[in-house]
Amino acid sequence: MVAHATSIGRRAMADPDRILDSLSTSILIVDDAQTLLYLNVAAETLFGVSRNQVRGRPVAELLVDATALTLVVERAMETWRPISRRELALRPVNGDGELIVDCNVAPYEEPGTPGAALIEISDGTQHQRITRENALLTQIGGSRAMIRQLAHEIKNPLGGLRGAAQLLERQLGDAAMREYTSVIISEADRLATLVDTLLGPGHHPRKESVNIHELLQHVGHLLAADAPPNVSVERDYDPSLPPLLLDRHQIIQAMLNLGRNAVQALSQNGGRIILRTRALTNQNIGTKRYRLVACIQFEDTGPGVPEQLRDTLFYPLVTGRPDGTGLGLAVAQDLASRHDGLIEFESRPGLTTFTILLPFHAPDARQAS
Repeated sequence: MVAHATSIGRRAMADPDRILDSLSTSILIVDDAQTLLYLNVAAETLFGVSRNQVRGRPVAELLVDATALTLVVERAMETWRPISRRELALRPVNGDGELIVDCNVAPYEEPGTPGAALIEISDGTQHQRITRENALLTQIGGSRAMIRQLAHEIKNPLGGLRGAAQLLERQLGDAAMREYTSVIISEADRLATLVDTLLGPGHHPRKESVNIHELLQHVGHLLAADAPPNVSVERDYDPSLPPLLLDRHQIIQAMLNLGRNAVQALSQNGGRIILRTRALTNQNIGTKRYRLVACIQFEDTGPGVPEQLRDTLFYPLVTGRPDGTGLGLAVAQDLASRHDGLIEFESRPGLTTFTILLPFHAPDARQAS
């Protein structure tokens, strides 16, 4: 038995590439000029390349801006000791966006190479996204309670104000004076409508089997009708998406709120809005993992979300527009949460994407860590 285990150990030691390829952590080896000597399978996946394609080329060619990574490697090689950096932002040339990673660089001597460095990269993007989603879900509960309390506090005296104005109007014989009471009544009605919007739908979602593309087509037509001539509405659908069980009116309202925000963001300088659908497998929404999730995106080429609003964007009454109410995103987030879903966003100047995640099935027994 001992001899058999020793034999297995020798075979494993004789094939270190197989060991490295079995790791979920990305491993790269570079020489003292930061030329790539080796990538394992996880690194190939992370950077969207094959090892044969990039071996012998500078590691900087893997990234849009490699400054952050190359500085860590240089520091490790200069001091000849391991260097670690947490939450390093990297944007692979062949990737879909920015990655947040934890990076460890350890210098060592490889046969035939005077100086080399082993780079270990752990993708922290998923963990960061789960943390952000949990914060959003917590925010939904708090803001919903605050909205309802505020709405009730406003609605009760508002009814009394309107009633008093109606009684006063009946007592006034002067038509010019009755115009003032009409203004009070109309403004009270406008505020009541605003309060009803704050309170949201008073019933649980009336769910039915719905083709999400049917709803998106409807929303797309409404957006195109509202948009100025310099704004185009385009579609990029995944036709394989199965039907979803949802309240069509609530989800249409949530999508309209996102789409109208996009139209308003582009109204000055123009641009394009893309309505996109995709299916995501084994996706987390907060701490729950779902086997299949519908990903519905509203992408626009506008100026982006102001930095100072990003952490509070889904709070009620938060808006970046002088004429905005700050209710559209808060209501949309509430409606998505009623379907066990979530709305998240990514934004930079020239590209903003709001994503609605809606699960198809009950969550897996396993919870996201």
